Amino acid sequence: MCGIVAYLGEQNAFPILIEGLYRLEYRGYDSAGVSILTDKDLLTFKKEGKVKELDDIVDREKVTGTMGMGHTRWATHGAPDDINAHPHLSKDGSISVIHNGIIENYQDLKKVLEDLGYQFKSQTDTEVVAHLIQEMRDSMNLSIEEATKRALRKVEGAYAIVVMDKGAPDTLIGARKSSPLVLGLGENEFFLASDTSPIAKYTDSFIFLEEEQMVKLDRDGNYNISNLDDSTAQYEISKIDIKIEELEKDGYPHYMLKEIFQQPNTVADSMRGRLNTKEGWISVGGLSKQIGRIKNSKRIILAACGTSWHTALIAEYLFEDLARISCEVEYASELRYRNPIIGPDDLLIVLSQSGETADTLAALQLAKEKGAMTYGIVNVVGSSIARLTDTGSYIHAGPEIGVASTKAFTSQLVVLSLMAIQLGFERGKITQDEYMSLISSLEALPGKIEKILKQSDKIKYIASEIKSASNALYLGRGYNFPVALEGALKLKEISYIHAEGYPAAEMKHGPIALIDIYMPVIVIATNESSYDKIVSNIEEVKARKGVVIAIVNEKDERIKELADYTISIPETQEALTPILSVIPLQLLAYHIAVMRGCDVDQPRNLAKSVTVE
Repeated sequence: MCGIVAYLGEQNAFPILIEGLYRLEYRGYDSAGVSILTDKDLLTFKKEGKVKELDDIVDREKVTGTMGMGHTRWATHGAPDDINAHPHLSKDGSISVIHNGIIENYQDLKKVLEDLGYQFKSQTDTEVVAHLIQEMRDSMNLSIEEATKRALRKVEGAYAIVVMDKGAPDTLIGARKSSPLVLGLGENEFFLASDTSPIAKYTDSFIFLEEEQMVKLDRDGNYNISNLDDSTAQYEISKIDIKIEELEKDGYPHYMLKEIFQQPNTVADSMRGRLNTKEGWISVGGLSKQIGRIKNSKRIILAACGTSWHTALIAEYLFEDLARISCEVEYASELRYRNPIIGPDDLLIVLSQSGETADTLAALQLAKEKGAMTYGIVNVVGSSIARLTDTGSYIHAGPEIGVASTKAFTSQLVVLSLMAIQLGFERGKITQDEYMSLISSLEALPGKIEKILKQSDKIKYIASEIKSASNALYLGRGYNFPVALEGALKLKEISYIHAEGYPAAEMKHGPIALIDIYMPVIVIATNESSYDKIVSNIEEVKARKGVVIAIVNEKDERIKELADYTISIPETQEALTPILSVIPLQLLAYHIAVMRGCDVDQPRNLAKSVTVE
């Protein structure tokens, strides 16, 4: 869950590294550091806090060198402080290492190294690797490439790692296992990074290192990719054009607000080429290629974590309602540690914005071993899930920088809705008229989202009325129960207010005991199929003096009279309401967090891409 960037070429490395670290800060912001190999020495600077803290202590005029590496940290081993910050140096100070992942056997390795006279300055697992590489290099008289390879053969766990050796000033080493590392190819220069965002400014040519691969970069322009077991390595160069402006705030005060307001466009982009109302068809590429096998699946299993898990819960309603295929939803982190009954007749759909979520990747591997077909729904092109699944779909949401996911959630929902409708029609479970009505409703969503976003100031006012709450309850039914979970998660993530999402009917089985004048209750009340039940739930809350904020359909008058505050969304088909009803909840959480002085884009203790267990 840390960010890595490295450079070897003809330019001064530090400006490239520090800019890259700013772009990677969404992956971790406990501390940051750089190592630069100058003409005279290997210089290392480390600082607790955000990248700005590091930038402020480095004298750019005096730090010049054309090879270096940087790291921004999300702590796993050891507190966030200057000492535990990366890079970590070997005993003699000649080798510098940065690392993303967890070394599971670091205690055993540390004991061996201590017995050999190595002393440790930090509490991290990464420092073990730096000392181990020195021991291999010195005791066996090996090159830095071979010493790193032999050291990593002794390491158990996950890593993306970059290594520099003062004694090999023209060589940069990178390697990965269960954690992403991408090689960027420039003109007479190379880049290594956790993802493409920090290096997209300099190249559009990337090699995504595969599992247990190592790359050796030379200043003469050569690169060599090998497997850690010395077998022949397979790789390919990918061309990916990333617009730099997509990585900027574009005048918005926060990435999260920008990404909320991008949703009319990102929802449209996720449908582009997959839906045609004039000709009356839906075709999702990854689904169409395998439609024979998928439509005959006996069961769909959806596995995900966090916000993507909430998307999966809504997809369960979609697939069962529209396609009439039995569905199960699993936390990927739980599925991987069970012995689930999965077989060749099952379809596993895994969802991950980054495509690198460690638990989701492990669940994917488990399903593949059991013979299930696998389908990936991801945002990041070239990510591990995209490469490992049998088929899949990109959501085309563009870079999502804010840690709290917004546009990726709605884009995932659109893709899953398209899939469910296509499957339902292919299986003869929805009529031609229903099919055409759903297609038209999907096409209308971007305009309806724009209409909701125009209520931002009204939502901001509601936020000002409840910003001091210590707890909040979110209620929904049917398709909108998972939206209640997602709304509560957004509030927790960025405002640090404790919030819970519940099926509205379950309120009477516990949460109703908490309701008083100080606890806002947010009700998603757009379901026509259970409208009277939702009204009853609201009346139960009001009878206990609870403050009700209701998300309602535009033409609703009954709930508007009951609730303290209402936010309207345009009417659409019930199966598609989550794509609209979540937007006010995103804005509500955002405005509350800003008013409470919270760091919206980089909330405490969280990172965007969870690449460790």
